[in-house]
Amino acid sequence: MKNRYPLLLSMALVVSVTSARELTRDTVKLNEVVVTAPLKTDPELIPLDVTVISEGQIEKSAESSLLPVLEAKVPGLFVTERGFEGYGVSGASAGSGQVYIRGVGDGGNKVLFMIDGQPQWAGIFGHSLADTYVANGVERIEVIKGPSSLLYGSNAMGGSINLITKTQKKDGVTGRARAMFGSFTTQKFSLSTGYKKGKFSATLGGQLDRSNGNRDRSSFWLANEFAQLKYAISGNWSLAGMLDMTQSFSNYPGSIQQPRENTWSDIFRGTGGIYVKNSYAKMDGGIQGYVNWGRHKIDDGNLIDKEQPTDYLFNSDDYNMGFTIYESFYLWKMNTLSAGVDFQHWGGHMWNTDKVDPDIKSSEEKHHVNEIAGYVMMQQGFFNDILNINGGVRIQHGSSYGNVWVPQAGFIVKPGYNAQIKASFSKGFTSPNIRQLYLYPPKNPDLKPEYLLNYEISYTQQFLDNRLTLGAAIYFIDGRNMIQLGAVDGRRMWQNTGKFHNKGFELEASYSILPNLQASASWAYLHCDSDNLYSPKNKLNAEVTYSPGNFSFTIEEMSIWGMKYGNPNGSSIDYTLLNLRASYTYPAKVPVTLFVKIDNITDRHYEIIYGYPMPGATFMGGVEVKF
Repeated sequence: MKNRYPLLLSMALVVSVTSARELTRDTVKLNEVVVTAPLKTDPELIPLDVTVISEGQIEKSAESSLLPVLEAKVPGLFVTERGFEGYGVSGASAGSGQVYIRGVGDGGNKVLFMIDGQPQWAGIFGHSLADTYVANGVERIEVIKGPSSLLYGSNAMGGSINLITKTQKKDGVTGRARAMFGSFTTQKFSLSTGYKKGKFSATLGGQLDRSNGNRDRSSFWLANEFAQLKYAISGNWSLAGMLDMTQSFSNYPGSIQQPRENTWSDIFRGTGGIYVKNSYAKMDGGIQGYVNWGRHKIDDGNLIDKEQPTDYLFNSDDYNMGFTIYESFYLWKMNTLSAGVDFQHWGGHMWNTDKVDPDIKSSEEKHHVNEIAGYVMMQQGFFNDILNINGGVRIQHGSSYGNVWVPQAGFIVKPGYNAQIKASFSKGFTSPNIRQLYLYPPKNPDLKPEYLLNYEISYTQQFLDNRLTLGAAIYFIDGRNMIQLGAVDGRRMWQNTGKFHNKGFELEASYSILPNLQASASWAYLHCDSDNLYSPKNKLNAEVTYSPGNFSFTIEEMSIWGMKYGNPNGSSIDYTLLNLRASYTYPAKVPVTLFVKIDNITDRHYEIIYGYPMPGATFMGGVEVKF
């Protein structure tokens, strides 16, 4: 272990997640970006640590799923994986596709995913569906590290990830087509196009992924379709609607200790929304309605040579729908008052069907929950905007748990010389899901929400004409009321008995060495007072990009130390991965780009989830045409 810290320090000196030049183009602070998706308030008012991953970074990664991009670009964020392609769902996923921010995220419903502010999670089990978060149709990703419940309510306890969809900005027609081929007979195709004329714009996209996977019985396919329409009603009002649908089928091979067969999940997810926005000199906001729904069919299969195949299939339909009304008022100089009302109705229907006679149903359940909330947040600037003080409160009522208060307070100081200091106290919470409330013997309809208190301070500074950017953050998280299995009168039952404390710090830097040479690194240290799974004690990311002419070469590194991964003996795992990206763009009226990516070029053998070996070196190559 003692040899690792010199490596950490030397890598930290190489510095952060892109150059200062790229910081404006790719990973940027939100107040430097014009975001066309509906936002409940000006993001620069948020005193928490906020990162945006741009379309340029997503394209350069050559990834079709957004989760690897998030893991590479956001310090303190970690994603569980069980193989080369596909994450699966429910029991057939073995915990795959869960997102942790600063060690918070266990169970998959403590980090809120959104598409244009619309919450995305299964209405019965409360978890996100990792396979649905694809690059198709996404313009940038807004990540808030820390509780976002003031604005977004439940499931934003550990943070929020908002996928902001593409908008056609130029008149006429533009588009992009991409095809990729690689290891394990993997094929990936995507096509997107946009059209704009005057006040009207439209964006359409499609994506198809197929792979045999790195293990027997681990094949996977996914299709995604995206559409968005926008119309500027007037100079002050605009109207938009979007639809995003994903179909996926994943096979689950089980662990190497307990291999399975006939185990698969067939998933359809959709989300749709419509919103009206207004923008005036003294106020802006909007009304947004949405629905997120799903249809799932799962075969739990059997242990090879030890069990008979199951005679039933698990089925579920779920929904998560609601509306939000939000408005920001600019009452006087350097003042912003944001307020809103949210309503959510979520739930679903689950049952088993006989494989021989699908008309025979059993274990049927149907439940729903209603939640309504109001919030207000104000920011006031002083001393020519050098100091900004922020505070807000949310009250939310749930039909299953009653009332929850969510306070938040903080300040932002800009002392000059391109420096910024943020400090905040915030609360986040997660409502119990329907499985915990009403399903199966451990159910407990009297459960209360889990919650945490977050204390954080961060500092950023730019030097050398903004070519060098340094950043640091330190935090303390106090988690309470965690839902855990306990015993009541001799029987197992979900109870609000758990608690935890996480603390740590993050360092980031970026340096534009030359106009075509950038280096970057980030280091996240996390200390948990319990043996949390999938919460690395140290996570180091580094990247160097060299772009001579029409060529571009990037080498990426990610190191993980001290992560519990489910080994029965309680041990932790360490590993380092090196990835290479290379591309050449032929300059023409219709540019053509050839690219390759090699992941894990040192052929490191490792596991993220115990019993599920990750692949060694993998290769993908492809071509992209923009028009």
